[in-house]
Amino acid sequence: MSAVLINTLTVLAGSFIGIFLKKGIPEKYTGATMTAIGLFSMVIGFQGAFESRNLLVLLISTILGVLTGTLLDIDGALNRLGKKVEDRFSKNGDGLVAKGFVTATLLFCVGSMTIVGSLQAGTTGDTTMLITKSMMDLFSSMMLAVTLGIGVLLASGSVLVIEGALVLLASVLSPLLSDTMIAEMTAAGSLMIIGIGLNLAGITKLKVADYLPAILYAPFVSLLFHALGIG
Repeated sequence: MSAVLINTLTVLAGSFIGIFLKKGIPEKYTGATMTAIGLFSMVIGFQGAFESRNLLVLLISTILGVLTGTLLDIDGALNRLGKKVEDRFSKNGDGLVAKGFVTATLLFCVGSMTIVGSLQAGTTGDTTMLITKSMMDLFSSMMLAVTLGIGVLLASGSVLVIEGALVLLASVLSPLLSDTMIAEMTAAGSLMIIGIGLNLAGITKLKVADYLPAILYAPFVSLLFHALGIG
């Protein structure tokens, strides 16, 4: 759990620095920074998405995931949670806190490094990937907070809860997951990182959180394909 605590602290530290710097940076520079983070996120997402061993598994998992997420309105639920947080911490209610909270939570908690790093930390004690992710999140949270403010800082709680739960569950889940199944989960999570990047760059307004169930569907679809001898 030490790596999870380190990751949480780096997000906190980066967010504080970004909030402090925000007042002295003109809006045109914060906008350019947001676009740069979006493009960088897409690169990270594409790298992870190509971990898929069978793109048909990724396609089916993604379709099932977004149908389930849309039915459950996961994106709406996360945004409502973010709005409650905003009502508590922000006076102007401009939606920025909610956007920062939701965006940062997804960016820091659904990527390939989160999934694989948490499994490694929980099963073998190898925290190398989570520590590396922590350093990346330090700078990402700093840049995000320059534009999105306190919502990014509040997302550190999501990192603590979600990563912590994954590490604790890893000893139970790992024996049940093959390398192929983990690769498909990683690819599904990375596809969402691409979506976040597109949103941050202002290209789309995807409801990325609605795709979250794809990560859960991925290992089962992979197992089904293996049983049927497909791919």
